[in-house]
Amino acid sequence: MARRQAHSRTLAPPTRRTKIVWGSFAAAMTAVVGLLALSDPQPQQQGFLATNLAAVGPTDTKATDPLFQTVAPLARDRWKSIVIHHLGSPGGDVDSIHRRHLSYGYQGMGYHFVIGNGNGMGDGVVHAGYRWNDQLPGVHTIGDNADFHNEHSIAICLVGNGDRRPFTDRQMTHLISLVQRLQRELDIPASQVHLHRDVAVGVSPQETGPGTFFSRAQLEEQLR
Repeated sequence: MARRQAHSRTLAPPTRRTKIVWGSFAAAMTAVVGLLALSDPQPQQQGFLATNLAAVGPTDTKATDPLFQTVAPLARDRWKSIVIHHLGSPGGDVDSIHRRHLSYGYQGMGYHFVIGNGNGMGDGVVHAGYRWNDQLPGVHTIGDNADFHNEHSIAICLVGNGDRRPFTDRQMTHLISLVQRLQRELDIPASQVHLHRDVAVGVSPQETGPGTFFSRAQLEEQLR
């Protein structure tokens, strides 16, 4: 009989006081979870799109060109040259490059600009990374000249593998426009626009970026 009474007590419905206590507890936990969600920092913006850059015109200036509307003031004294890279894989986007570079121990994507090929990013879409937006040095060049170029060169990466196939027409068009704009605004001479393989001195095996299919002649024909 005692066991049946004990069992009966465990099945008894909760009292009004118990309901109030548990209701208050649930409300408090909901509030705590809400506060934690609000305090969780949002991911850092990884730059901005600078899509469909037209050819440089005679009236284009820093004040009217969105390319130079960066968060940090334009660091004119820093930028001495431009280095062009390829991703080395058929496709990719800014997020995947960012994650890959984090896995290398970098603090984020090492390039200043990425130009898509339609596989992961739109064909010809130009993305200005956070290093450009904040006017920070890059992490992109290897070899004996790496320290200078990581500190003073603007890194542009073409999505794709230039050792496998040529880059798209839109990629080359927007690459040339981007280089022209940077040259004009920062007074970078044509002699300081490099392919990565040209500045990766002392690297073994020899660096080939941006690939054997990259049209050096097409680029040089358009440089200022």
